[in-house]
Amino acid sequence: MSRVTLHRIERGEPSVTMGAYLSAIDAVGLQLELRDPQARPATADIASLPQSIRLADFDQLRGLAWQLHDVDELSPADALNLYERNWRHVDRAGMEPAERALLQALVDRLGGGRLLV
Repeated sequence: MSRVTLHRIERGEPSVTMGAYLSAIDAVGLQLELRDPQARPATADIASLPQSIRLADFDQLRGLAWQLHDVDELSPADALNLYERNWRHVDRAGMEPAERALLQALVDRLGGGRLLV
């Protein structure tokens, strides 16, 4: 990709091809996900989020909360905030299915369907 094309992407010019945008997205390690805003998320079947989330139950979240002394539980909003602020430290490949489901439920319920990373 040329520097000119990259500069056009950075400025948000509409003349850049979608392929160039996808190449730039891939180069920085992001993923593009297209969703139907009217579609119901798969995790929307979860009745409700727990009042508090135990750090001991989720390895990645516990690792992100290392600086929180004497804290064993977080509110769902605090947990989502911790994931978003420290996403670069999350081992996505090592994340257990239960933690993935929790994160998706947090994003769907509190994050408007988007993880802000």
